[in-house]
Amino acid sequence: METKYIFVTGGVVSSLGKGIISSSLACLLKARGYRVTIQKFDPYINIDPGTLNPYEHGECYVTADGHEADLDLGHYERFTNVPTTKANNVTTGRIYRNVIEKERRGDYLGKTVQIIPHITDEIKHNVKLLGKTGNYDFIITEIGGTVGDIESLPYLEAVRQLRWESGNDACCIHLTYVPYLHAAKELKTKPTQHSVKQLQEAGIQPDVLVLRTEKEIPADMRGKIARFCNVAPEAVVQSVDTPSIYQVPVNMHSQHLDEIVMRTLGLAPEGEPDMQAWMDFLTRLYDAEEEVTIGLVGKYVELQDAYKSINESLFQAATYNDRKLNLRYIHSEKLTEQDADMKLGGLDGVIIAPGFGQRGIEGKFVALKWCREHDVPTFGICLGMQCMVIEFARNVLGLADANSTEMDHNTPHNVIDLMEE
Repeated sequence: METKYIFVTGGVVSSLGKGIISSSLACLLKARGYRVTIQKFDPYINIDPGTLNPYEHGECYVTADGHEADLDLGHYERFTNVPTTKANNVTTGRIYRNVIEKERRGDYLGKTVQIIPHITDEIKHNVKLLGKTGNYDFIITEIGGTVGDIESLPYLEAVRQLRWESGNDACCIHLTYVPYLHAAKELKTKPTQHSVKQLQEAGIQPDVLVLRTEKEIPADMRGKIARFCNVAPEAVVQSVDTPSIYQVPVNMHSQHLDEIVMRTLGLAPEGEPDMQAWMDFLTRLYDAEEEVTIGLVGKYVELQDAYKSINESLFQAATYNDRKLNLRYIHSEKLTEQDADMKLGGLDGVIIAPGFGQRGIEGKFVALKWCREHDVPTFGICLGMQCMVIEFARNVLGLADANSTEMDHNTPHNVIDLMEE
C-alpha cells in the first residue's frame, strides 16, 4: 500500500504528551501488523540537542547511528521496538543548514531562496525521506512546540502542503488541553476552540482531536468541542491522566483511535490489534508487590527528564522481574562522606549517572567509595564508569592524584584520557 502520513500537532500549552500519543498510536498500528515509524521536527535553531543544557532540554537521546536526538525518540523506541536514526529527528537548524549549503553550491541556480518554497520543500523532503528509504506503511510526524509559535509556522505550512498533495494518504491529529478550574468546578473548552482556530488559520483542519485532561470529559462536552471545531464527534478522544504512560495505548484503543485514523486514511480496520505482550507487561506492572530500591547519583536529579532513558530502563527491568521500582534520586553535588550512610544506606543497587564537567564529580567519588566498601551492586554509565576507574585508582591502587584529563589536563596518573582524534 502507499505510505500513509499522520501529523501530530499540539495546542494551548507544551508538554501535553504529543510524543506519548504518537508512540501509542504507532504501538497500536504495529500491533495490527503494519510497518510504522515516528519522526519529530523540533523548531529550535540548534543543529541537534547535543549542545543543549539538560536544564533547557532534558535528556539527549542517542539513536542507533549515534545521532544525538530529542528524548521523545526514546519513547518512540520503547513503544514500538523500532530503532531510530538521524532521520527520525530534524531541527530547524538542520533544515536551514541544508538549504544554505544547497544555495552555496548553486543548487537553486541563482534563485532567491525563501521560506516558501525552499524551507518548506526541505521539510517535506525530510518527511518523505523515511517513506522512500524505510519501506513503512505509516509515518507519524510529531511537530514540536505549540500551534501559534512563530518557530512552528514553516512546519505547519509544510504540513498544509503535504496534506493537499497527499489527499487521503495524510491526516492530522491535534492534541490540546481541557483545563479544570477548581474555583468554578468546571472543565473549560475555550482553550481548545482557540487552539483549533489557530490551526485552521494556518490552513489545516484537524481530522482527530485528542483532549488532554485531568478529569473525565462528559460526552455532551466532547460533542460541543466537535461542533465548534468541525470534527466528527467520534473523532474527539480524551486522554485522561494515567498512573503509567504504558496504559495510554490501551486507553486510546478503547476509544478506537487507531480505527478512526485508519478509516480517515481510507483503510478498513479488521479484527483487533495483538496487544497480548503489552497487556502481560501491564499485568506484571500492576501486580508487582516486592520492591527494589535503586539509587541514582547525578547532578541533574532535580530534573527527572535529564535521566529519562535510565529511569525507564530501570522501571522496565524491575517490571519484567516482578518488582516495583523505588528510584531514589541522590544529588551528587550534595553528597559527602558525612551523610553517605544516611543517603546510600538500604539501597539494593546504585547507578552513577553520566554527565560532563567538574561540578558534582566529588560526590560521585564519595558514592563509589561507599558502595565499593559496603559491597553494593554499582553500575557507572559514561562519566559514571570513568569515575569508577578514578576512584579505584585513587583508593585501592594508591594513585592519589589519579584523574581524567578532561578534569585535570596535567594529572600525573591519567587513568582516563581524551582520545587524540
